[in-house]
Amino acid sequence: MRFSDILGQDYLKNHLIKTAQAGRIPHAQLFVGPEGSGTLAMAIAYAQYILCNNPGAENEGGNDACNLKFDHLQHPDLHFVYPTVSTDEVKTKPKSADFLTDWREFVLKNPYGSLFDWYQILGVANKQGLIRVEDAQEVLKSLALKSFEGGYKIMIVWMADKMNIEAANKLLKIIEEPPQKTVFILITENEQDIIETIRSRCQILNFNRLHEDTIAEVLASTHTIDGRLAKKIAHQAQGNYNKALHLLHDDSEDTPFEEWFVQWVRAAFRAKGNASAINDLVAWSEKIASLGRETQKKFLEYCIDMFRQTLLLNYQVTSLVYMEPKIDKFRLENFAPFVHGNNIQDIFKELQDAMYHIERNGNAKIVLTDLSIKLTRLIHKKSL
Repeated sequence: MRFSDILGQDYLKNHLIKTAQAGRIPHAQLFVGPEGSGTLAMAIAYAQYILCNNPGAENEGGNDACNLKFDHLQHPDLHFVYPTVSTDEVKTKPKSADFLTDWREFVLKNPYGSLFDWYQILGVANKQGLIRVEDAQEVLKSLALKSFEGGYKIMIVWMADKMNIEAANKLLKIIEEPPQKTVFILITENEQDIIETIRSRCQILNFNRLHEDTIAEVLASTHTIDGRLAKKIAHQAQGNYNKALHLLHDDSEDTPFEEWFVQWVRAAFRAKGNASAINDLVAWSEKIASLGRETQKKFLEYCIDMFRQTLLLNYQVTSLVYMEPKIDKFRLENFAPFVHGNNIQDIFKELQDAMYHIERNGNAKIVLTDLSIKLTRLIHKKSL
């Protein structure tokens, strides 16, 4: 991974290059950034810069054999940890090493890929991905050995907020006092979900969302699409290059989410004063409850975004509205008057509460049915 392959984030690139050239490489860093901002890509490029002794800012010109190993993510002193679940092949105590081939394919295909994309490859179903104590044991074992090439050893922990408490406690000591020439790079989208004792031991680098022009430019140049379409996709992606790629290939997870959302709000509208329509809400809840928990959480996040966009449209802040529903006869302009200052906070609260209960293994059918009945009341609430 070359620094030149990473979109934007020039300030962070320069910072990492300069500190490495000066020999001031922190033993533990935390890369914090939203999905699609390039945190993983930057971590791999930084690791390559250090391990291959590349002198130039473009991350090349050093050890050619080392750079070739990075092209396949097979450098022996580069280690990864990431969330996993049990599968048909790995039935108990799953750990990152069990899925290394899938992980390499996933990253090489799209280093901007999301946690949800990774879960789709694993087939998480109704399980939730975690970094477990077995991973922590593998980390301790790997870093106890000398580096293969006599230099640094680098451990990249992707989605470090998914570490359970046992794994976090086991890694705490080595993150605080790692062996000589050992570097930890933790990556997260949710900094506050990492325990304070680990966060306080890391140097934190914050990644911004990518600029629309940056995304539009790379879409137009590398995918040979019309400039106007590239700008439209970049606007809808909202600084998320991974989402831009999904929109470009028309395989975004938002497509079924949009259909489920419209079915939901239409059933909620019909349910007011119509007891039989409650059956539609129950049926909808059963349908969503049959999906995996990660899909349910992702869908509820989508609902929050949709209500936020609708509110902006209601208050005529059209420049910030990027969602364009494609469902027949559903227009945000018609839905917007029902989302306003007198109900939006309650809607957000109920959606966030539902996500909280699902994440903690609450009965999804009960949680979603309760949410649906509350939504019926809230969207009929009059604005002030």
